[in-house]
Amino acid sequence: MAEAELIDGKAFAAGLRSKVADETAKLKAGHGITPTLAVVLVGSDPASQVYVKSKSKLAKKAGLNAIDKPMAETASEADVLAVVEELNNDPNVHGILVQLPVPKQINSNKILRTISPDKDVDGFHPVNVGLLTSGQMDQAFVPCTPLGCLLMLQDRLGDMSGARAVIIGRSNLVGRPLAALLLGENCTVTLTHSRTKNIAEECRRADILIAAVGVPEMVRGSWIKPGAVVIDVGINRVPGEGKGESEGAKPRLVGDVAFDEARLVASAITPVPGGVGPMTIACLLANTVRAACQLNGIAPPDWS
Repeated sequence: MAEAELIDGKAFAAGLRSKVADETAKLKAGHGITPTLAVVLVGSDPASQVYVKSKSKLAKKAGLNAIDKPMAETASEADVLAVVEELNNDPNVHGILVQLPVPKQINSNKILRTISPDKDVDGFHPVNVGLLTSGQMDQAFVPCTPLGCLLMLQDRLGDMSGARAVIIGRSNLVGRPLAALLLGENCTVTLTHSRTKNIAEECRRADILIAAVGVPEMVRGSWIKPGAVVIDVGINRVPGEGKGESEGAKPRLVGDVAFDEARLVASAITPVPGGVGPMTIACLLANTVRAACQLNGIAPPDWS
């Protein structure tokens, strides 16, 4: 069997950001509206700082406004809630994102519940979760990573009706919303997790296999049905090869799937890095444009 085709998330994300830029230009020219994303970052977590900087840079490149709201590590929950309410009430802000994790003195669920569902471009508010899981996908803001997975699968497979989809990982960030999205595509969905018995056997039944568990190279080639499409959501940092850590070997990124093995069995697979990761920010920008449209009574674009 030939090696699996690579699903190029980096190129796909660039295409989606181009569509976002086109729709943003139309909103500016036709309605005088500039989609605006506000990101609240509490504390100085290095990974969060890099991610927020990347979000702002790509938003501006696509023509959106990006407002950064940095807050001290010692900020109280009341302080953060006050900032969120201020953004809720600002008609020029269309999307609000509170970067996670937040410091331990802050209840993240309380913060996420306070964001207006109409500006919840991360898709974590209970209203949006409820709309998604009750089958009202067209009314919900969908979390960005699952949305990115769905768009790539739609592009690769088209009609997925009747396909057997197996998801490894039941998190609220990826596994659960992705299960709802694939049910909406009329897939037969199995959601596996740490208590699942014979997980490899479950995976071997999948036409679509999605790994989102955070365990480096957990999914072996023998777990994959020949010809399946594999989406690897995992991003794990492991020691570099060739030298010991004391000799300065740089860590490398791997997914939840043993890529070299899987590529010999699957028909298509996302690499790590360069697969699902780039789609997350692209979908965040797409959600922000959609929010700007809906808040102003304008039909939102179709990104599929």
